[in-house]
Amino acid sequence: METVDKIKQQIAENPIIVYMKGSPKLPSCGFSSQVAQIMINMGEQFAYVDILQHPDIRAELPKYANWPTFPQLWVEGELIGGCDIVTEMYQKGELQTLIKETAAKYKKDDE
Repeated sequence: METVDKIKQQIAENPIIVYMKGSPKLPSCGFSSQVAQIMINMGEQFAYVDILQHPDIRAELPKYANWPTFPQLWVEGELIGGCDIVTEMYQKGELQTLIKETAAKYKKDDE
């Protein structure tokens, strides 16, 4: 599978996904750590991709997204932004609304 197809599939299959360095529990950079902490604080499930484990995605995603840096938060197929935007939206309360509404749409009946 082509890398761009893999990226499109990940974004399509995960309504809330963060492309980051490391994992939410073990981030490998300060910006990824900050975004992961915000996401964890909101208490909704989200997927992540450790770009350090996937150099192909690390190379291709900035071109696909037209966004040069990591982390990247995607919600329902749309790039929300990186650390600064995510932090600002969180501080204003906008991110909580977006994430809660999105998570509610995709909750499985058994959750």
